[in-house]
Parts: sequence; C-alpha cells; structure tokens
Amino acid sequence: MESEELLKKRFRELARKSYQNNQYTFTDFLGMAELACFYEIETELSYISHEMWGGSDLSERMIVRFGSEEELGYGEDFPIACLLVKPLAEKFADNLTHRDFLGALMNLGIERSTLGDIVPAGMGAYIFCVETMADYIMENLCKVKHTPVLCKRAEQVPVISESDRQEIRIQVPSMRIDAVLAKIYRLSRGDAAALFRQKKVFVNGRLCENNSLTMKSGDIVSVRGYGKFEYLKEEGVSKKGKINADVLCYGKK
Repeated sequence: MESEELLKKRFRELARKSYQNNQYTFTDFLGMAELACFYEIETELSYISHEMWGGSDLSERMIVRFGSEEELGYGEDFPIACLLVKPLAEKFADNLTHRDFLGALMNLGIERSTLGDIVPAGMGAYIFCVETMADYIMENLCKVKHTPVLCKRAEQVPVISESDRQEIRIQVPSMRIDAVLAKIYRLSRGDAAALFRQKKVFVNGRLCENNSLTMKSGDIVSVRGYGKFEYLKEEGVSKKGKINADVLCYGKK
C-alpha cells in the first residue's frame, strides 16, 4: 500500500538523519498497525540504535526514538507529556468513555498522530501526547461530551491496578494462538482465524498473521476491538485431554 511505503520512507529518513547529524530523531505516535510497518524494515535500520516508548510500560501507541546516549554522547528524553482530565463536578458528569475523550480532542483539530494512549481513570482519564501539544490541550480542552472538565499535567503516570487485570484458567485443545484467543474472547475458531487475516492480532507488539503460532510464557497478545492478555503458563492436562493454561487478561478497550 502507498501509505505503508510513505511511512517506511519516513522511518528511513529519520534513521538517516539521526546517524548523519549525530542527533536524536523521533516519530509521531504510532498505532499497532504502524508499528508493524516499522518492524518490517527494522533490520534495515539496525545501523542506528532505536527505542520505543509510549509514556508507560503498557502503552500500545508508541514513539520510536532513533539514537542512543552511547552513540551520540548525550541523552534526550522522549517528548511525551501525560495529562489528567477530570470533570469539574463529578456529581453532574456524564459517564465518559475512551471514545468521548478522543472525540473531544479530535474536535479541537488535533492530529491523532500527536496523541498516545488515552487511559480512563474513574470519572476522568489520562492522556499521553507529544510535549508540544500539552499546553494547547490544557488551554482548550474544557468540555468532554456535555461535561465541563479540568485538564492539567498529571502528577504521576497511570499504572495497571489489580482491578484492571484478572488471571483466569482456560482449557484448550492446543497452545495454538487461535485456540487460546477463541477461548478467551468466546469466539468460534473460524471467527478467531479471521482476525489474523484482518491484521488485528499483535504478539509482543508485532503483527501476527500466523494463527497456528504456538504460545509461550510471557507472550502479550493485543487484539484490536477485543483487548489484551498475557499468556502465563501451562498447568497440566484435564481428564478430557485438554490443556489447562493460565492467562492474565487486561481491561478491554
């Protein structure tokens, strides 16, 4: 696709600029599909170090930084700000969703590429954005849906709490990823296989089109439109010959 080729061209330009000018360069925030595009040419760009960060350890939308302190002789942080948005009066606030916060930001004319993850928290949300957009958002984000809000820099970065994740045990005929995914999200094997063809499944941040992939301990799977889970371990075989497996499910988005 032409858009993918343009994106790869941009990655190459940023890598070359970092290498030739001895400076850090950064992409915009990249979604899972865009990150998968980067991984396709990652080896080609190995002549310059790169690192990814989205503002927290569990971020899905990430910025790629080219360059390292060892190569360039100095350090530079990722240009990411974390903002906290809260209703001015929670008693009269709407029940706001991820879509509501994103819609309010889009209505301000903000490009999606300047925004990272939006993490609902209670009646409000944490918003990751590029540093250059932080002041604009704080000054102009006054209402989400019908709810007046206050937007300020967050004092701390949100973390996944115990209430946001649940360890469950499933029984599957094999450790194929489509079997595990189908069991967790209560899908038929056919519907699960279709998600791979639709390029909606990512394993450890990389696009996965192989629905027969064997899962291993520590694999983190994101399924667009469904959620995220981590495969923990196998725990023997049931009397009916199915594998007992423990997985950690994160809050669905």
